[in-house]
This record gives sequence, C-alpha cells and structure tokens, in this order.
Amino acid sequence: MLLPQVPAFAQPAAAAPPASLLPARFARPGLETDEGGLWTLMDREETRLRRSSSVIRDPALAKYLSNLTCRLAGDHCVDVRVHAVRTPLFNASMAPNGMMQVWSGLLLRVENEAQLAAVVAHEMAHYLERHTLERLRSTKDRAAVAQFLGLFGLVGVIGQLGVLAGLFSFSREQESRADQLGMQLMQRAGYDGRQAAQIWDNLLGELKIKGGEDAGKRSLMMATHPPTENRRDDLLKLAGEVPGVLAAGEFRAVITPHRLGWLEDEMRRGQYEESLVLFDRMLASQPQDAQVLYARGEVLRLRAGKNDLERSLGDLLQATALQPAPAEAFRALGLVHRQRSDAASAVQAFDKYLALWPDAPDSGLIKTFISELKP
Repeated sequence: MLLPQVPAFAQPAAAAPPASLLPARFARPGLETDEGGLWTLMDREETRLRRSSSVIRDPALAKYLSNLTCRLAGDHCVDVRVHAVRTPLFNASMAPNGMMQVWSGLLLRVENEAQLAAVVAHEMAHYLERHTLERLRSTKDRAAVAQFLGLFGLVGVIGQLGVLAGLFSFSREQESRADQLGMQLMQRAGYDGRQAAQIWDNLLGELKIKGGEDAGKRSLMMATHPPTENRRDDLLKLAGEVPGVLAAGEFRAVITPHRLGWLEDEMRRGQYEESLVLFDRMLASQPQDAQVLYARGEVLRLRAGKNDLERSLGDLLQATALQPAPAEAFRALGLVHRQRSDAASAVQAFDKYLALWPDAPDSGLIKTFISELKP
C-alpha cells in the first residue's frame, strides 16, 4: 500500500533538518572494531528473528511499514529493515545495524499513521544519533548485553525488560535529541507533529491507572524509553502549529486483517485495568466497534469484579447485534449467560458461535456446554 502524497499545505515542513542532525549513511564497520562485532551479532539475531514464529508474515503490512520508514529515513532507507512482531506490548526498537522491530501492541494502540510515524521517527532518530551503540559500549555486563541482543532476535524475553529498563534506557539528553530530530523527520514527511504528543499521552493514560503518576518510569511497556517529565508539552512545543496529514484510513486498512487477534493478545496479557482504559478510549471515538465491544466485554467477564458481569453482558449484547460481529463475541456471550444461569440464552449464543465457526478450536468444549445446558 502506497503512502498518501504530502498535501500542498504541508510543504513548508519539508525543509531538510540541519545537516548536523542528519549524518550520512553509515558504512559497515570493520570486523576488527567493537562496533563491527556488534553489527555481526545483530546480523545473527536478525537472521533468528526472521525465522521466529512471532514475525507477522503479511506482505501488505511489511510493504506499508517499509514505505513509511523510508519516507522518514531519506537516504538511510536502503539500510533499514522493518520487522512487524506479534507481541502485545507498546514497543518499537532499532538496532545499530539498521534492524527495526515494530510490535503489534504498538500497532494496536496508535490511532493513525501520523502517530505511528512519530514513534518510528523517534526510533530512527536514536539510530541516526547512534544512541543504542553508545549504551552498548558503556555496558560492561556481558549478560545484560546478551539480554539486549535477545530483545531483538528472540521475542520471548518480555520478562527481561525490567532488567533492560535500568541498563538500556536512554539518557534525558538522548531522549531530547531523539524527540527533536524525530519531530523534524516526521514533519518533513508531511505528518501532523502534534500527534507525537498524543500517542505518549494516550499510553500514559493506560499506565497510570495502576501505577500512578510515576507509572511510565516503571512499566514494562516503556522499559527502554521511559517518558520524561512534561514530555507531552515539550513535544507540542516542538510541533508548533505546522499542519500535516493523519492518514487514519490508510493505517486502519492495513491493520484490519490483524486487529481482532491483537485485541485478543491484549486480553491475554491479564492487565485488565490497563486494557479497559485502552478499550474505553477506542470506543470513545468509535462507539459501534463490534471487535472492541467484544474485547471490553470479555475483559470485564474475566476480571469478574463487582457489576462486571452485568457490564460485560451489555457490551456483548451490543457487539453481537452489530454487523459483522466477531464469532468469538457469541462464545463470550454464551459464557456470560451460563454464569448467570440463563441456560436458554447461553445455548442460543453457543449455537450461533458454532454456526459462524464450526471448526473453532474449542468446539468440543462448547458442544459439551450445550449438552449440559439443554433440558
């Protein structure tokens, strides 16, 4: 999918950033240097990543992310490879050799292409400023370096992010420079820079529900990029009043085939309060979103707090009344009716679920429930 053309009103933002902030393409360092050794290790990890079952193998999504990144990267485009990874946390990261990861938890949370561009541009800025290389060089703990490499090559290291937060979080100066250069790259490509502030504000709204005002400093979702104080205001100042595109429709089209699976990944995280903040925000802008209504209803059912079952029932009834409704919403609705001892309604919902998805992985269990519920 091609990115939208930059409209005429965005052209003033297309002036090149200062030369001091945009280095020339990086030549591959010699193997005898410490940087060359790191590049070689990263190349190996990238090979392992490509083989991982967590990589999202969708040519349309891959092309979309590549085009977006190239639009931001300029001459560095040929040196950057973008990998979409199915991991339900907000994260994008870039290695010194040009390997970038974009996690599905980030793609689920951003509301438009401009917000995604803001995060990618920020990571690109760290790469151009060689901040990750600086952090690796300053780290003497070999075990920590191995964990860092695993973060890129093997996605099953989420539990190690807490360690990485202390060792590899960028300094305040590095974050400030990445924000500055990232904003310039973003606006040069024609995007609305004010969306950079919005994405951080949205994320902190999730984290604060459990962690309070300092949540961003401790959350695993911000392990290597803790937000600085007043970051939203600082980004708004950097953005100024320069207009730009949002490209919400283009972004929504490319993630639609994956979105329901990513919502279910978010439910399985088990961080119900954070998930509910996310789903509430999504529904505030699209109240008739059947997938998100199902997701919120299922999280409420699983949390099982005071009045949660009734609230879950309301969401699931609304979700199943919309077209098209996810088959999974009928399964969740059947489970709610079963918990409420409404056997007839449970059977009706389960029957609809099996009609929509006859080969569902849990079809045997659902048929057992139906058999038990029928008089």
